[in-house]
Amino acid sequence: MIARTLLLATALIAASSAAAVAQTQDTFANRNVIAAPVLRANVQVSSDLVRIGDIIDNAGSAAQIAIYRAPDLGTTGSLPVAQVLNALRAHQVIGVDTRELKEISVTRLARTLEGKDIELQIARALERRNGLGDAANLSLTFDRDPGDLRLDAGYAGAMQAAIVRYDNRNGRFDVTFEIGSESGAAAAKLRFTGTAIETVEAAVLARNVERNEILKSSDVMVERRPKAEVGADPAARDRAVGMQARRQLRAGQAIRTADLVKPDLVQRDQNVTLIYDAPGIYLTMRGKALDNGTEGDVVSVMNLQSKRTVSGTVIGRGQVSITMAVPQRPQTSDAASSLGAAPPAPVAVATVNPTVAPKTE
Repeated sequence: MIARTLLLATALIAASSAAAVAQTQDTFANRNVIAAPVLRANVQVSSDLVRIGDIIDNAGSAAQIAIYRAPDLGTTGSLPVAQVLNALRAHQVIGVDTRELKEISVTRLARTLEGKDIELQIARALERRNGLGDAANLSLTFDRDPGDLRLDAGYAGAMQAAIVRYDNRNGRFDVTFEIGSESGAAAAKLRFTGTAIETVEAAVLARNVERNEILKSSDVMVERRPKAEVGADPAARDRAVGMQARRQLRAGQAIRTADLVKPDLVQRDQNVTLIYDAPGIYLTMRGKALDNGTEGDVVSVMNLQSKRTVSGTVIGRGQVSITMAVPQRPQTSDAASSLGAAPPAPVAVATVNPTVAPKTE
């Protein structure tokens, strides 16, 4: 009985050992099987180096070995397959499956910052600083045109203004931005310098205009001009059209409210219509203006019939109103005065001497 038990245990141990040996052999066999490296047709890298693991699959321990410099940020280059295989052999990478490719393309990923976005970020950083107005009204001139900037793709953070300086005496700005990296690398720093001025919409002359000339729609256009150039009273285009130039103005000049007046409705030496207006009376006569005048101005006019000079108010083109004064009646207490009758003239009374002359005998 004891012998049978020992035989059974020995058989079990032998079976277990055989299974363990078989499993160990399979493990070693699997370890000895290495997948063949396969060439990639299109490669994308985010750093300035191209590594073996970037251009082939199953690179193994050689994956981190750098063999080429990457193209410029945001650009694509090509490599002949024969040249790539030579570079791989130098690092004992052989048996590469080329899939019958003749060349491979390598693209360096990048983040592009467009020039207009950079300008917008600078304007926002300067907004309402040291007397400046809204960002939308700021005009920037750079010492060096930034154009479109490219950064490594890992710099995906927002542009944060780290240093902002502005001198309102000369309009100079100096702004530095920082952009964080996803990889934990030091933030990228971008510095921009130049000048910033605040602008406003202004009505600008399209041609030279003489004094007293009326502005037409085609004479006025709208442009953005420096606020300091226009001053505190820029004229709006719709208000400028139809107005009269107070003085001579040149083409390209921003128009101010002070440069314009209402157009003259009456001009010196012009024949005008005199209108006499009084209660119950409306009379028109011909006259000759002695002054220029716009609506509401008081001008002198010669009555061509009486040759007398009168003053009147301009009420329209070629029209002057003369208001007739109503005579004031004297204030008296008697009934005659109240009716407008003249007071009676004084009556002279003769004085008779009461002494009687003696009768002649």
